[in-house]
Amino acid sequence: MKILGIESSCDETAASVLSYENGAFAVLSNIVATQIEIHARFGGVVPEIASRAHCEAVSSITYEALKTAGVALRDLDAIAVTASPGLIGALLVGVNFAKSLAYANGIPLVSVNHIKGHIAANYLSSPGLKPPFLALVVSGGHTSIAVVHDETHIEEIGGTRDDAMGESFDKVARVMGMPYPGGAALDKLAYEGKPVLKFPSAAIHDETLDFSFSGVKTAVLNYLNGAKQKGEVVCYADVAASYVSTAVEAAVIKLEAALDRHPELHTVALAGGVAANSHLRTAIEKLCDRRHLAFCAPEKKYCGDNGAMIAAAGTFEFLSGKRADTSLNASAFYGE
Repeated sequence: MKILGIESSCDETAASVLSYENGAFAVLSNIVATQIEIHARFGGVVPEIASRAHCEAVSSITYEALKTAGVALRDLDAIAVTASPGLIGALLVGVNFAKSLAYANGIPLVSVNHIKGHIAANYLSSPGLKPPFLALVVSGGHTSIAVVHDETHIEEIGGTRDDAMGESFDKVARVMGMPYPGGAALDKLAYEGKPVLKFPSAAIHDETLDFSFSGVKTAVLNYLNGAKQKGEVVCYADVAASYVSTAVEAAVIKLEAALDRHPELHTVALAGGVAANSHLRTAIEKLCDRRHLAFCAPEKKYCGDNGAMIAAAGTFEFLSGKRADTSLNASAFYGE
């Protein structure tokens, strides 16, 4: 079967065509139009601007994906689209375009949850991956731990109560003068410093598997502002190393607690844009090695928002019998 995936939940307009035969995916095309340059001048994503940019790009990106794949609309078995969660205006662009395209051409439509899409990216890079497994999803807008019972049933068992890990990385990087998005630059700078500064843990000290990145982010900003007011010289490399170490350690703490509660799970999958962070990947891989568990993470090209992950998740939703109709609406919240 062949499926078209459309993604527009934040600041990437993306479309991809996948084929799925005998339990294996083949990515026939994966086209992404990023808005980084547009939002960089504001230091972060401006929702209204993002929505307008999606309107300008979604049609051309979709037809480029079809052309690159050598696939006509009549060849598609389904169209999958991100319907939640995300920026509501951005989501509406993709949802309404996908609905129109599906209805006009008599193609089945499938609604996809963005978090499920990120997790499904692992099926593209690790063909032998089979549920059940534990997933850590970390991105600019989400940080959560989930049990993947099967390809369409995912249970969130922990998450952030405020800022996401990726969001906090970008904000700290911006204060240190790095261009948006600053997560990758922060990751690189951390190798040049030492984790000598003590910041509060983002792992909430209770029985939950929840995080809070707001407090540690504020602690870093207060440290930087305080040093500036005192005229002290700050070693940004040490700040980066200390902050990244603190954030990654929190992920390991809660992930290990989740594994203790679910000894039946023998695989950990990393997903989301921050899955490209080398410190995080290394730490989770070491955790898995220590506990004799399998570890997988998407190729970096599938970590950020893309249409291939939506098509992959949509494939499983389609095969399970789920369909959407013209009443499909976008939701900024987690939903299904």
